[in-house]
Amino acid sequence: MTDSHLPTNTLGRTGLRVTTLGYGAMALNNRGGPAVTEDQARVILDAVLDAGINFIDTSPDYGPSEELIGASIAGRRDEYVLASKCGCNVQPDPLDGPRPKHIYTAENVVAGVERSLQRIKTDRIDLVQFHGSPSLAELEEHGAIEALQTLQQAGKVRFIGMSGVLPDLPDHIDMGVFDAFQIPYSAIQREHEALITRAADVGAGTIIRGGVARGTPAADKGWGVKRLPELADERPRQLWEEAQLDDLLEGASRMEFILRYTLSLPALHTTIVGTANANHLRENLEAARKGPLPSDIYEHATRRLDAAVAT
Repeated sequence: MTDSHLPTNTLGRTGLRVTTLGYGAMALNNRGGPAVTEDQARVILDAVLDAGINFIDTSPDYGPSEELIGASIAGRRDEYVLASKCGCNVQPDPLDGPRPKHIYTAENVVAGVERSLQRIKTDRIDLVQFHGSPSLAELEEHGAIEALQTLQQAGKVRFIGMSGVLPDLPDHIDMGVFDAFQIPYSAIQREHEALITRAADVGAGTIIRGGVARGTPAADKGWGVKRLPELADERPRQLWEEAQLDDLLEGASRMEFILRYTLSLPALHTTIVGTANANHLRENLEAARKGPLPSDIYEHATRRLDAAVAT
């Protein structure tokens, strides 16, 4: 039975109605941990949809995640909004030299989307986002945007987006061609906060990644801080301690607090959190159903974080 008690937002000008808690299929990547079997993927993906989560984000870069989605929930395709990526290198391995991770050519964009459609066993992807935050010059050099727009006109892609970060994200927003942006953000990674607001203000959808899974101190196993590419290893822990955020938990776990802090951002439409663990999924759902932090707690936390960053 589907649980409908998750808050929803409209994903900007796409008009798509999405749950504020989405699912990040990078958790099915099988890198750095035990392999996720097809049966395990079916269990967790069915649990995601049964809980009412309707936004699933994946990528060709996430190992077998696209195939696992196709094998597990292709029969439930109409129940969720599907987002994937393009620009991921799907070309044959070079005979010599290193293999580039991303190639922003029209040929590679089309090949990647076509392969994703086959892997996921679907005839359309609701949102395809450029992966890797390419520069304006990279996007324009080989017709990458035009190629994605052609796929959109053919009905294989409904909306186009950008998974972007500084320094190129302002250019991406100014281009006016992207329907949605996926941007990293959390209480201890607020560098893109103003740009998230700016993207929403121009009518684009906003998808927050890293709101919990990356950079969150673990609730009961010390800090468990995972490295953020944009921050030095110890900086998340330092910010948390300097801001004295433990004083504001009021019985909540750190995971719950930081997820609800993310959900408190007014410009947020959805945030993606990934896990292959049913207990973790349940904890995320419980936190998301509580919604944003009380306004006074959110304001206290923001002031403390601002002061900590300034030191």
